[in-house]
Amino acid sequence: MASQSVTRLAALTVATACSAASLVVLGPPAHADSVRIHDIQGTTRISPYAGRQVADVPGIVTGVRDQGSSRGFWFQDPRPDADPATSEGVFVFTSSAPQVAVGDAVTVSGTVSEFVPGGTASGNQSLTEITRPTVTVVSHGNPVPAPVVVSARSVPRAYAPAGDADAGGSVNALPLRPGRYALDYYESLEGMNVQVADARVVGASDPYTELWVTVRPGENASPRGGTVYGSYEAQNTGRLQVQTLGEPAGFPAADVGDTLAGATTGPLDYNQFGGYTLVARTLGTLTAGGLARETTREQRRDELSVATYNVENLDPSDGTFAAHAEAIVRNLRSPDIVSLEEIQDDNGAVDDGTVTAGVTVGKLIDAIVAAGGPRYDWRSVDPLDKADGGEPGGNIRQAFLFDPRRVSFTDRPGGDAVTATGVVKARGKAALTHSPGRIDPANPAWRNSRKPLAGEFAFRGRTVFVIANHFASKGGDQGLTSAYQPPARSSETQRHLQATAVNTFVKEILAVEKNADVIALGDINDFEFSGTTRRLEAGGALWSAVRSLPPGERYSYVYQGNSQVLDQILVSPSIRRGGHLSYDSVHINAEFHDQISDHDPQVLRYRP
Repeated sequence: MASQSVTRLAALTVATACSAASLVVLGPPAHADSVRIHDIQGTTRISPYAGRQVADVPGIVTGVRDQGSSRGFWFQDPRPDADPATSEGVFVFTSSAPQVAVGDAVTVSGTVSEFVPGGTASGNQSLTEITRPTVTVVSHGNPVPAPVVVSARSVPRAYAPAGDADAGGSVNALPLRPGRYALDYYESLEGMNVQVADARVVGASDPYTELWVTVRPGENASPRGGTVYGSYEAQNTGRLQVQTLGEPAGFPAADVGDTLAGATTGPLDYNQFGGYTLVARTLGTLTAGGLARETTREQRRDELSVATYNVENLDPSDGTFAAHAEAIVRNLRSPDIVSLEEIQDDNGAVDDGTVTAGVTVGKLIDAIVAAGGPRYDWRSVDPLDKADGGEPGGNIRQAFLFDPRRVSFTDRPGGDAVTATGVVKARGKAALTHSPGRIDPANPAWRNSRKPLAGEFAFRGRTVFVIANHFASKGGDQGLTSAYQPPARSSETQRHLQATAVNTFVKEILAVEKNADVIALGDINDFEFSGTTRRLEAGGALWSAVRSLPPGERYSYVYQGNSQVLDQILVSPSIRRGGHLSYDSVHINAEFHDQISDHDPQVLRYRP
């Protein structure tokens, strides 16, 4: 996550700077006797005055942002029109700390701009701004226009209109229908003073002083207070990001299920990392929901327990080893086999050609012993330097931990970064040619991405094939609040190829041994209802066991207030048919502000 943090801050700075530098004047000034804020905002997402100068536009300042790279203020017309599609507020981009205060009556002259956070390639909607402003303060201490209350009643259930096919799926030119679509409703309030009351937290506070709330707490609710993303048609309209105009030190440390009691009030912004965002002048009081980290049950003597856990760029310099060990021992109850994702090399992000990870894994194993767990053994395959993506210099890979008191590993040497493991018949059963080994590492599907790690285990005399995966990330996908509806998911093209490669390998095992026990697991970076999962399951070779859980409990990750599945454990037909399968998504990270990873581990137990 560290590399993502740097990228995020850099992107915000560059995008904001570009918005100020690329403006042109296309026409003469439009004066205040004919132009007010609602005229500038218009009835679509694009201002009819974009690129034009406006003069002496009146309003009351409702919020001031005097820190960061996007400095400016919001102001709002106290004399609204009668059209619900036209916003009465707009952001004024000053680039330096603005010399106004909340409650000032001002007139603003400048150029109307449509700024796309993240750049046009992101697919994000644009934010209407007045840039290069000249601001005149007319008076001080005026009442701020009353906030529009955003509530379960006011937000439509339908999420967004279908984009105009003739415009590449864009919704920009479509007339806003705020009574019909949630995204149109939020757009009709862009820049205005809004309020949510007693809003439940559905996305924990993050290092950027952000959290997510919902104004529709009953919408696809999880038993733990979150909002579950269960299909591409259930985007969850009640979600809003919340930031603050106050000091970051005063931002609440909130977990999912907490509540911002009372009123949270401020301008409605649109940004690159969350879409529509309430930038609060006043925050509600945090009321704890009492969410506790989960603990799964211990496996029985005749049950094999297999877990997947993304430990988020773990390297020897991290201070999280004891916490991860405690999670594995206490919360996961020391699984027999643990597939670890995002194990970094022995010096982390130092880019000096190091690819070994014995120090990293050894430090975790020692911490597990210190926490009262077993002394795990481990297997992995070192990647080629800088070939598998992830944090530059980190050389992340998957690794198996296994408890040698309970399971044994079948070593067949020869597997390395570029050598593919295969499937042969030995004594009438399937066997790997290399264990541990990589699946088809030369396949273009794995370009700049982690290659699957396959291993052959034995439990109580039964062979179990385990395939550890970390598929390509969702980077580059358009967001749910995109200007293109439905949004494009370009990153899934590579994951589809990866899923097909894994599915083909599993079918090779099953072609040799029809009833072989095969488990494919890891950070799939895609949903249980996705095309990626369908390709993994193709032909009945695998089945995603997260579907054995009730729909409200199917999640391992929280993104923009949506609790969703990214981590999965898929099993072959023999395991599913056995009838003794138990699955648990163990919620210890994703819902909490003090998480040690952004993923929740998954545990499967079954009797071979």
